[in-house]
Parts: sequence; C-alpha cells; structure tokens
Amino acid sequence: MTSAIAYQLRDDLYRRPLVSALERLGDTEGMTSVDVGAGGGDVTVALAEISGETGRVYAVDIDPIRRNEIAKRAANYSQVVALTQSVEELTLPEKVDLAYARFLLLNVYEPKIAIERMVRALKPGGWLVLQEAITSYGRIGETPLRLDTDQVVDQDIGLRLLDLLPYDAVSVRDCWMESPIGRGNHQISSYLEAMTDVRVDDETIILPPIVTVVARRK
Repeated sequence: MTSAIAYQLRDDLYRRPLVSALERLGDTEGMTSVDVGAGGGDVTVALAEISGETGRVYAVDIDPIRRNEIAKRAANYSQVVALTQSVEELTLPEKVDLAYARFLLLNVYEPKIAIERMVRALKPGGWLVLQEAITSYGRIGETPLRLDTDQVVDQDIGLRLLDLLPYDAVSVRDCWMESPIGRGNHQISSYLEAMTDVRVDDETIILPPIVTVVARRK
C-alpha cells in the first residue's frame, strides 16, 4: 500500500504524513472514502489506488472548476465520483469508511461544524483523518513564516485541531506533527514560492508543520 501512495504523491512534500496516516487504517481494499477539499486531486487518486476497483472515492470541492480538474485527473479511475459541495453542507449518497481532509479547515469559518459533517458521513467504526498546518511555526532562516490573513481564516488551525473534535462521536487513535525542511532545495523553494510568492534559495526553509489526527467513529 505504501509504495502506491508514495508513487502517486511523489511530488507532494507532505506525502509522508499522509502515508503514515493511511498505514494506520489497515486493509483498505474495497474502502469507500471522501476526500473533502480535494483541490488538485493528488490525494483522491492515491485513495483510488489503495481502495482498488471495488472501492469508491468521493472527491468533494466547493469550486466547480477544481471539481472538473479532479474529474480529468482521475479519468482512469472509474470509482472516483467528483462532487461540488462545501464541507459545511457535505452530503454523500452513502456512508463511508474514511473521511479525509488536508489544508481545508484553515479556510473554514466554522471548523467544528465542518468536522461534525465529516463524522456524520462515516459508518460506525469509520476513520476520520485530518491534517492541518501550524503556519506560523514555519521558518525562512530564523524568520517566522506568515500567510496573508486575507487568504485564510485561521493559519494556525493545527494548534486547535484536537480541541475541535466531537469526542462523544469519535475516539482519537493517533496524533503527531511533522514538517519538511531543506536548504537550497528546488522543490521546497518552489513550494514556498507558490504559497507565499517569496523565492528562497540560500537559507534553510522549514515548511509549516502539519498536525495529523487519526480518529475513529464510535
């Protein structure tokens, strides 16, 4: 399973936390899942790979243009269904085994409601995987990294991730934080430039650490 995920996410600097999270789910063959805030579709395709032909992946994004991009990217995977929805109004045709979101809640005004909708989409015993950043913990040299606050609601949502969970409905199975770091690394520099419009090639870059929460519905 790990090699398939790593292959699909080979250009994704945050692939290791995702691989680590999905390894905790055990057997994923035939799994139904929803990728909320699917964006470019990298994770959607990875989920389609590990769930196999008998599985199904709902790729949900609020932006219909992105939904179409995901549909094109996942054209070779008949088990992928692309939907246009906001997470606060998440409604699926069936209950799923996994609800996953990454870099989503920092853009959401009511993250508790968003998480509750994801939990509601799960089967009993289904998995919830959330991965959110603590942006201000990122560094360029010794300078803290800050995002344009006009673009995000809460750039440090990862700090509060555990406090947002509905503990009457889920139990946490694992939680950790990790971050890519490099110096003069073209990939890390390019990622930072895409995120902040700042290009750095001669200083150490610590990208915002990502907090991963793996929880299970009761």
